[in-house]
Amino acid sequence: MMNLDEKILDTSLTNKTFDFTVSIINYAAELQKQNRFIIGNQLLKCGTAIGANTKESENAKSESVFFTKLETAIKEATETQHWLSFCSSRKDYPNCEDLQNELAEIINILNKTIETAK
Repeated sequence: MMNLDEKILDTSLTNKTFDFTVSIINYAAELQKQNRFIIGNQLLKCGTAIGANTKESENAKSESVFFTKLETAIKEATETQHWLSFCSSRKDYPNCEDLQNELAEIINILNKTIETAK
């Protein structure tokens, strides 16, 4: 197992989760313009939590907190996948294929980060 000091997150992950947060906020705003408030709010909560938890893991005071934050980010990403899949299944919802692709990449990086750090 690595030292906590040796666990440096890939800056591309931090950048990707930040960019995803911006994108999910914009997508949720589109949903809200269409009066799809419940789905929009769900996506705002879980979609923005991915980047927040990833960022928080950077300043973790222990390995336990580091892993918990990244694992929470994965849980939030999985919930976001669920809601984006729902949106994708509906012809009357805005296209979210790019968001789904971004999210799949983020989940892969998160999983690899945890695997490498252990």
